[in-house]
Amino acid sequence: MYLTDRSAPAQTGADAGRIRGRRPAVAPVVLVLGTVSLITDISSEMVTAVLPLYLVSTLGFSPLGFGTLDGIYNGVSALVQLTGGHLADRVRGHKLMAGLGYGLSALCKPLLLLAGSLGTLGTVLALERTGKGLRTAPRDAMISLSTPAANQGRAFGVHRAMDTTGAMLGPLTAFLILRAAADGYDAVFGVSTCVAVLGVLVLVLFVPGRRQPGRTEEAGPPRPKPSVGEALALLRLPRLRALAGCAALLGLTTVSDAFLYLLLQRRAGVGDAWFTLLPLGTAVVFLLLAVPMGALADRVGRRTVFLAGHLALLAAYALLLWAPAAPVLAPVVLALHGTFYAATDGVLPAALAGVVPEHLRASGLAIVGTSQALARFCCSLGFGAAWTMWGDGPALACSAAGLVCCAVVAGLVLRPADGTR
Repeated sequence: MYLTDRSAPAQTGADAGRIRGRRPAVAPVVLVLGTVSLITDISSEMVTAVLPLYLVSTLGFSPLGFGTLDGIYNGVSALVQLTGGHLADRVRGHKLMAGLGYGLSALCKPLLLLAGSLGTLGTVLALERTGKGLRTAPRDAMISLSTPAANQGRAFGVHRAMDTTGAMLGPLTAFLILRAAADGYDAVFGVSTCVAVLGVLVLVLFVPGRRQPGRTEEAGPPRPKPSVGEALALLRLPRLRALAGCAALLGLTTVSDAFLYLLLQRRAGVGDAWFTLLPLGTAVVFLLLAVPMGALADRVGRRTVFLAGHLALLAAYALLLWAPAAPVLAPVVLALHGTFYAATDGVLPAALAGVVPEHLRASGLAIVGTSQALARFCCSLGFGAAWTMWGDGPALACSAAGLVCCAVVAGLVLRPADGTR
């Protein structure tokens, strides 16, 4: 059930009744939220696909400057996740907080057209990531609370597969726009804005405001609104501490997607015109494997699948360091990168279903997500500085060595007491 336990918890009477009644393993709200994420990711990944090349080649940013912006892009949402998760639990308004987050991100897209300096771009990206931070934990809480415990991995896998469909279509759309439009980057940012607004409309119109009946509330009087202290008290749960700590530890050595694509472009000799298609390779593999990996995690243990995903990432690092610049290098690295995400992105939140109480689910998801995102923020800053001082090869070698050490520690920390995987 957990990353530290492959056994599923005993079913409650309500859960058993739902299974006998053959309720679908994936609730309708998961499919609707997946549609929202699909549309939003088309918008976001259009920008993400062109941003590294736009900043480094067009605006002339150094690796350190780009690492700073990339850290902001990935790290600001981490700080906001705690606020978004707690407010969603406190006002019992997961849809409201998710809607605010999606709306803020949509409003920031056109501002990229006006930003040209490090400070301005940093501010716009920080606001855009604030929107992501506000929406992530409430959205995942809606998925978790509408799904039986035994099917958490499958439900998150379905959502991540739909999300990744958008991540696959986004770079492709950006590629086509850059080839067709005279002012390619401006056109990408403009179309991205329109698509983001469409995602907000789907959320407002089709996502139900109340939790779907996939899980029942515990009997008894209504709970009081959770306080900040009650949310922070979740850190007293040993399993949650283990999950948050290992997510942070591994995040410290997880090189950001943008840096990995820049490294792959240099190693494999990918032309600038084809750079925006590199995220497409990751997205295709992620899409194909997200549901199978989620279902596998439900069966064999989330710890096993989670750690295996990081081994795939380590293999990608090794190829970038030592493999010759052959035509097959790019697809193999992208396949390993997509496998890493399929084995980790949905598995981690699925592991929290049996750890965190329902009335604090968004807060628990936010704590673990924040620990991981802050660690990746530090990794982006550190990797950008190391690349600037020592070069890309030594910087990646340090990350690979750190990943080996962190994976060993995580495997020991998450090892269940009964010796199962």
